[in-house]
Amino acid sequence: MAMTDQAETSSSTATPSPKAEPKHPFTLAIDVGATGLKASVLDADGAMVADRVKIATTYPMSPQKLIDDLTRLVAPLPDAERASAGFPGMVRAGHVLSPSHLNTKHGPGSHVDPDLVEAWRGFDLAGALTAALGRPTKVANDADIQGSAVATGQGLELVITLGTGFGTSYFYDGKLMPHMEFSHHPFRKGETYDEQLGEATRKEIGEERWTKRVHRAIRYMRELMYFDHLYIGGGNSRRLVRDDLDDDVTIVDNTAGILGGIKLWETDHIGVNTTEADPAS
Repeated sequence: MAMTDQAETSSSTATPSPKAEPKHPFTLAIDVGATGLKASVLDADGAMVADRVKIATTYPMSPQKLIDDLTRLVAPLPDAERASAGFPGMVRAGHVLSPSHLNTKHGPGSHVDPDLVEAWRGFDLAGALTAALGRPTKVANDADIQGSAVATGQGLELVITLGTGFGTSYFYDGKLMPHMEFSHHPFRKGETYDEQLGEATRKEIGEERWTKRVHRAIRYMRELMYFDHLYIGGGNSRRLVRDDLDDDVTIVDNTAGILGGIKLWETDHIGVNTTEADPAS
């Protein structure tokens, strides 16, 4: 009896194993959305070392205002050796070719501001963030970064994001391919994928009709690309029913928009700015 009591006492007072220290390099991962700006810091294994911070995206949003807002957003986060940012528009080699909703006067659905169109055209977002944050920064489309977190490197993988609009990214054997804005391509009845599948339309036509349109978009993408696997992310992916999808379609968590940030630094991707040296190498 005494031996049992002693064993129980020893077990209850055992010193817990020390928690493993996060591995460097740390990556500051930023997700620029049409409705919110989010950021966190990831360790070398992709684990968050700080709680995610978030603020609303406010309009009008000039390039300098975005830089200022992001600088304030990430100020409370731990230091990181490098940074990555997902941007909701067309980005090539770190430069903005199209800013999507960020060139509107009052946000998604409002009128485009010609001055903002001009301000965003060709803007070196990677360079501006590198200077403002004081660390090398890579920038890609937000769907590209979300896809980077989930692609397995097996064949042709397509990623669709359902949120404010309709985003896409493509990977072949794990390599991110140059971004293409299928969101701007005609989908049905003279309207684009963005217009037919975005959040504003979902609210207008209701869940059932919106879901049917998403399934039609999946069929179109399958016929166009013959993908090996499709991943669906974004805030509205949770509205789809898993059992209604084929076996080669996976719904992924929306946190991939942050977690994919580390992947831009792990592999050489086509279309991502490559002039910044990895401080970890």
